[in-house]
Formats: sequence, C-alpha cells, structure tokens
Amino acid sequence: MRLTSIAPTTTVSPATKPRRLRVALAGNPNCGKTSLFNALTGARQHVANYPGVTVEKRTGTFEIDGEPTDVVDLPGTYGLSAFSPEERVAEEELASGPDVVVVVADSMQLQRNLVLLAQVLIAGANPVLCLNMADEARAAGQKLDLPMMEKLLGIPVVETVASRGQGLPELLAAVRRAAAAPLARHRVVLGEQLDGALAAIAARLPPGPRSGLSREWNALRLLLDDAAVVARLRALPTGEEAITEARRQRMRLETEAGRPVSVFVAERTFGFVDGFLRETRTPPPRIDTRVLSDRLDDVIAHRYLGLPIFGAVLYAIFWLTFTVGEAPMGWIETGIGWLGALVTGFWPHGSDSLLRSLLVDGVIAGVGGVLIFLPNILLLFLGLALLEDSGYMARAAFLTDRVMHRFGLHGKSFLPMMTGFGCSVPGILATRTLENERDRLTTMLVLPLMSCGARLPIWMLLVPAFFPPAWRAPALWIIYAAGVALALLLALLLRRTLLRGEDAPFVMELPPYRMPTLRSVLLKMLDRARLYLSKAGTVILGISILLWAATSSPKPSSYRIDSRVAAGEAVAAADLAAARTAEELEFSVAGRAGRFLEPAFAPLGYDWKMVTAMIGAFAAKEVFVAQMGIVYSIADPEEGTEGLRARIARDYPPLVGVSLILFLLISAPCMATIAVTRRESGRWRWALLQLFGLTGIAWLVSFVVYQVGRLFT
Repeated sequence: MRLTSIAPTTTVSPATKPRRLRVALAGNPNCGKTSLFNALTGARQHVANYPGVTVEKRTGTFEIDGEPTDVVDLPGTYGLSAFSPEERVAEEELASGPDVVVVVADSMQLQRNLVLLAQVLIAGANPVLCLNMADEARAAGQKLDLPMMEKLLGIPVVETVASRGQGLPELLAAVRRAAAAPLARHRVVLGEQLDGALAAIAARLPPGPRSGLSREWNALRLLLDDAAVVARLRALPTGEEAITEARRQRMRLETEAGRPVSVFVAERTFGFVDGFLRETRTPPPRIDTRVLSDRLDDVIAHRYLGLPIFGAVLYAIFWLTFTVGEAPMGWIETGIGWLGALVTGFWPHGSDSLLRSLLVDGVIAGVGGVLIFLPNILLLFLGLALLEDSGYMARAAFLTDRVMHRFGLHGKSFLPMMTGFGCSVPGILATRTLENERDRLTTMLVLPLMSCGARLPIWMLLVPAFFPPAWRAPALWIIYAAGVALALLLALLLRRTLLRGEDAPFVMELPPYRMPTLRSVLLKMLDRARLYLSKAGTVILGISILLWAATSSPKPSSYRIDSRVAAGEAVAAADLAAARTAEELEFSVAGRAGRFLEPAFAPLGYDWKMVTAMIGAFAAKEVFVAQMGIVYSIADPEEGTEGLRARIARDYPPLVGVSLILFLLISAPCMATIAVTRRESGRWRWALLQLFGLTGIAWLVSFVVYQVGRLFT
C-alpha cells in the first residue's frame, strides 16, 4: 500500500496578516499635492490652481514593490495651527499616526513651504520631503544640495514634477525607506529659549488622548494658548499643572523677547527654515515666476480693468460654447433623428404600439434630447478648466472680493460659487473653506443661483429658440451675469436680516501663472462628460420613462373631436389625428397635473406643457429638456425631423421665453442640492428656505418681467 504525506494547510489569521502601509500627503495650497495624488493613484481627482480646492481629505491606493499602500490627500494648509477647517483635518490625520507623511513643497517657494515641514517634524510624524515643480526651479537657476538636505533633516528628500509623472519611482523608494526606518527624533532647532520652554511644559504634560502627536507639539500648542488643547488638559487629573507651567513660560518669553509669543514662535520657525536653506540652496533663483505673474497682474488684476477683462474672458468662453458646439450638436441631433426613424420603421406606419412609443417618444426623445448638448458641456468646462489650471481663477476671486464684501459675501465665497457653475452640490461642499458660519450659510443659500452645468442644456435649447444667432452668446453671458447679480442681492438681504454679523477679512494667496497641462484639462472634460452621460443613462432615463408613462396614460374613452365630427363638422384626417393626440395628452396624468397647476403659472405666460416639464426638472434640471422632447414627440409624431427648438419657437413668443429662462435660473435647485444643503447646514429650515424662497423669488421676477413686457408688445 502506498502512503501519501499531505502537508497541513497553514492559515494566516487576520491578527498576523501584515498591516498595509498608510501614507498621508500634506502641503501648502498650490504646491501640486493633489496632482501628485492623481499621479500615484491614477484617480481622476479635481485639480485646480487656486487655494482651497481640496476641501476634504481623499483616499486612494497605490503599490510599492507590488504591495498595496493606502494614501490620504490632506487639505492644502499653511500650517497645523488648527484655526481653520483645513488645519484641523490635517492635524487630526497626523494624530491618527500615518506610517509616512509626504510633505509636498513648491520648489520655487521653499521659504514658506518648509514651515509646514518644520511643524510636521515637531509633531512627531515620520516625513519624506517631496520637492515638487523641480523643473521650474531648475529653469530659474536654483540648485539644491539634496544629500545635505537629507543629512540636516535626517529624512529622505526627493525632487518631482507631479504634473508629468517625473520622480515618482524615487518618491516611492523614499517612502519605503522612511517606513522601514522611522525617524527617531527631529532635528528642528528653535533656539535655546524656546526649546527650553517647550521641554519644561512637556515635562508637566499628563498622558493624553492624542498619542499620535508628540509631547513637544502639544507643549507648543499649549504655549500658544490653543483653546482646544487647554480644554482637553483641564479634563485630565494633572492637566492644570501643565497649563500653569505654559502660562509661566509664555509670560517669561514675552518679557524677554518684548513681543507676543506667537510672533516669537513664528520668527524662530522661519529662522530655522532660513538657516536650513542657506546651507542647502545655491544660488537662489535668478528668475522667479512671481516676477512674470506680477507683470501680468498689473493688467489682468488691475483695479479698474480687471473686472471688465474677467467679463470679456467669460464672454469668450460662452461664444466658444455656442459657435464651436453648433456643428457637433447638429451631428448628434441628426443621429438621434435617424435612430428614432430606424426604430419607428420596425412597426407599421401609424402603429399605436406602446413599446414603439416608449422607445421613440420616451427613451430616444427624452434622453436623446439631453445628449444633443454634450458638446456644449465639454466646451464650457474646457474654458473653466483653463481658467482654474492657469491660476486666473484666484485672480477673479481677488477682483470680486471688494464687490462681494459690499453685498455681505466673503471673498472666499467666489471659489465655491464658481464651482457652482459646474454643479451646486460640490459648490456647497466647497463652502467648508469658509471659517465664519454666517458667511458659509449665506454662500450656501445663494449658490444655486449660479447657473450649473445641468442648466446649460436648457439654455442651449431656449436661447437659440428665442434669440437670433448674433444675440446667442450675449444672451448666455447675460443669463450667467443675472444669476450672479441676483445672488449678490439676495446675499445682501440675508446678511441684513437672518444672518446679521461682522464680515471676516479676506486673505488668499495668488499663485503664479502656469501653463495648464493637456492631461489635467482633458481629465476635467472627460470627467464632466462621464458624469453627464452617467446621469443621462440613469437618472434622466428613469425619469424619462416615468414622464412618458405619465403623458401616455390613461387614455380617454371618448374624444370631443369625434362628437364634433358626428355633429357634422368637417375635419381633415390629419387634423383629426392631431386633435385626438392633444386630447390624450390633456387626459393623461401629466396633462391633468399640468392643467391643475396651470392657473398658478398662467400669469407668467406658461401653459401646461411647460408646467409639467418644470415639475420633472425638480429631480434634475436636464429633465426639462427631456420632458419637452417627450411632449412634442407624442404631440407631433409626424414632425420628428423638425428640431425641438424650432417647435418651441413656433409655439411661444420671445417674451414667454425670457420669463421661462428667468424662472428656471432662479427657482428651486434639484433634489440633490436641497439634500446636501440640509446635511451641510445641519437644519431643515435652511434647506426649506432655499427650496421655497428661491421658487417664490423666481415666480415674482418672472411675473414682473412678463406682465411689464406685455405692456410694450
């Protein structure tokens, strides 16, 4: 008998499974940190060349020598003072104890960027210094002694160009090296006076809940009288001793230095950075990118010329959106018409098949009517991406700050509002960069007045229907400008009534101008196309089917037109079919809802077709276009070759078009915006105020415009 030996199966328990490496990316705004995150993870992250773009920490995964590694992209911050939301998020992440912290620094702005590195070192983290944008620094004549940097700091130092993926292998090797040999003690020297004071305070500190941060860092925060640290210590049995020692050391340092301790600490930190750079940087840059940026800003950010230039830039983007987008729109429209005719051909002429109506009148007319405007979406976001990545958007925030303050808005509100031109949801999330709660609530409530990307298909439908070609780009510019103007007026009203309070000062760095990379711009365009197509294939498709069902059923048991024919009235066969279709629409669920609400909107010039389309637009603004396409496809089945814009222009005068544009611009945002307003504000009352308040203002403005306009027409 033959015996076979079977080796026992070895099972690795979760407890013995190696823990995955966790890396955090930290850095000042505009240092290219998020670009580095994208390069490492391959994630399609939103990248922009202005402060505050990274509102929340983001996570991803990359591999080092085949092993998965988790990475966290922290908000851009100038320090770890915990005074702003970005600083609090960054400090809390360091307290959680990542294995390695990659401190990303702009190689052209090392004197300022390395202050954050000094604080990370004092906090007890295990850092790697990543000198990004090294190509710009070398082109300017800067030379860095990397071995000397590593010797003085005791940590790995690498150069990268994140936008081009250069230096990534070296960075990964440095991360692996830092993880294998964590830093035992930092080499930041702040002077005998300050170092002695911190040591005395640290000796009095009891064991605290934030063990991920060094005792020296907690001593420094206590020396600076950080309210959060003081509150935590007072809750501990021996915490009062450390608070008393910190107060004594603070008084001693201020007496000896003759200035506030916060100023003294800042001077010592910058002194360490200056001394470090004197030993490692030779020579300083010959040409600073700031010089060119300052020369451009003399014109572009001019006190009087800046705003007109900004308006002209936006007008150019809208002109590009219309003129260049017209041809591909026509191609898509022709293709959708061909597809509808092809599907219709599967049934006999005049067939009443519900499946044919669902596919042609519901899916193709609804979703296809929205897809037509994809080229305009891409072109608009091409322009906005160029403004963001070039650094011009930060100038626009600077230019509009003075105007916005007069209306009760903070200068930082401009950035979330510009984000709102893409989508209101991320715009509202971006209000987290505002420290003042009143500023944040005000911005949140008025932000839906920024014409989002979901409204662009509506403008692409209505503007050509009611305006001649020469007026289309100016009309689109006026729509966007009207939204901004109304937002400012509403913000002024809110700050003088519900949200009274003092204005916070506006401080923001203007980054140097940079040439946008093709990859970043294309990623933004493709992301917008992906989101748009995803919504068209899910939300809009589902709503289109529901709206088709609502406009197709129930059917009337008898027709008024048949009674008239029976009474002897002569009606042509084509007119008889059209009259029956019109009666079917009125009898349907959508028709009844539209008829029920029509009296409330008749003073604005709208009929039941427009009313039902606006009901659907509450779920997603693009649904207005889909619903109008469904209604006209069902109502005019023999006119499939005629464009929807032409049919709307035929049925409604321009005054109704202007009233409708204003209503859709101002009225309640989509359900997702209402939901995120509720979540971010923490109360339903603000979300409901946004919902009913904006709708009421929209009705009032449209009513005045329509009724006054009728007096002159």
